[in-house]
Amino acid sequence: MAAPGEEQDVMARYRSPLVSRYASAEMAYNFSERKKFSTWRRLWLYLAQAEKSLGLSITDEQIREMEANLDNIDFKMAAEEEKKLRHDVMAHVHTFAHCCPKAAAIIHLGATSCYVGDNTDLIVLRDGFNLLLPKLARVISRLADFAEKYADMPALGFTHYQPAQLTTVGKRCCLWIQDLCMDLQSLERARDDLRFRGVKGTTGTQASFLQLFEGDHSKVEELDRLVTEKAGFKRAYMVTGQTYSRKVDIGVLAVLASLGASIHKICTDIRLLANLKEIEEPFEKDQIGSSAMPYKRNPMRSERCCSLARHLMTLVMDPLQTAAVQWFERTLDDSANRRVCLAEAFLTADIILSTLQNVSEGLVVYPKVIERRIRQELPFMATENIIMAMVKAGGNRQDCHEKIRVLSQQAAAVVKQEGGDNDFIARVRADPYFSPIHKQLESLLDPSSFTGRAPQQVAKFLKEEVRPALIPYQSRMGGKVELAL
Repeated sequence: MAAPGEEQDVMARYRSPLVSRYASAEMAYNFSERKKFSTWRRLWLYLAQAEKSLGLSITDEQIREMEANLDNIDFKMAAEEEKKLRHDVMAHVHTFAHCCPKAAAIIHLGATSCYVGDNTDLIVLRDGFNLLLPKLARVISRLADFAEKYADMPALGFTHYQPAQLTTVGKRCCLWIQDLCMDLQSLERARDDLRFRGVKGTTGTQASFLQLFEGDHSKVEELDRLVTEKAGFKRAYMVTGQTYSRKVDIGVLAVLASLGASIHKICTDIRLLANLKEIEEPFEKDQIGSSAMPYKRNPMRSERCCSLARHLMTLVMDPLQTAAVQWFERTLDDSANRRVCLAEAFLTADIILSTLQNVSEGLVVYPKVIERRIRQELPFMATENIIMAMVKAGGNRQDCHEKIRVLSQQAAAVVKQEGGDNDFIARVRADPYFSPIHKQLESLLDPSSFTGRAPQQVAKFLKEEVRPALIPYQSRMGGKVELAL
């Protein structure tokens, strides 16, 4: 039992950490009750305005009354009405009518609940994309600056998380950027593909509006067009049931899940690099890495991104299953599920983008560690170059191959069995057989000669693909992000 007055204590009730701990104020507002119900009122206003313009008996006074009360919402009254009526839309019709007595008779005229419910959802989804896209663009921009700065810095590449040919720090970052650019395109496409449900009636046939306009099909079509335009959409779905197709939600959450996969991969790479001590996420002056081990610098931001990205990736299963079980024109078993998964997907995407921006603005590179790791592995990678140089100096390829095989095995034993440094090159220098190329060894081991066209690829990619994609967001590129709790 709650203590007296405890129900008023926000700390005595569960709050989603997506809102209470992480999400931006803008995204939290986008899925708020105030945004939802004020949008319902605007949609009722748009409907009344359009119906009036097409000849229905609606007065200017009624329109002005509705306009004056769009944000004047008595939430307590609405809650009491919903408790009594067990119907959220009718509760808000009554609450709106209470403060608009002259317009009460024409509020929601000809409409079904999904007129406000589904159309509001589509507006919120569109606005959610508009909040995410600049954030994603900022992350790409920060990483592009990082890639450009370190385009030439050689680093050990990994395949199967085993040492492979060299790459550069900047080129590796471009792998991250390319995935995010794909996500940018996907989010833009998903937003632009959204249509309005429009004015379709109870089962999508527009029968109620056809009756209101006494069988005039052209006026019903114009009503649909006018309301769609007022809501800021270019098109409405031509056919709907009572709801817009729930496959739309699949498309929306699928691109967000894909974004989650990209960020999970990026942040996993950063976590692995932090373990190698090559690159670290920012670590604040007073930040504590471990309550027991004070020396630790845990990559908590990247870990948070991975943790939340996993949640984001799973959410697409909800609309997949919801769309699959919608019966005929609709069932109501979609409603409670959608209240959770749609909001959580955008809130989670918002959080991980903000966190990744914070990470990308403060990445720390440790060149000496990177150089040391290259020195440990490059001698083995240079064996083919050494063989070629020896052949050019008059040596026999097979003899040279056998010499190098023996020396490299000895050096590997020092590394693996004794825990020493790779001394392969020292062994080559000490062997008279390789005296013809001893003076060339320095140049043969220059790391930059092992990175191929990585620097050129970085420059071309950033110039031709990345920077142009960011142009629409140029005015919103400034400003750093403060890390949430």
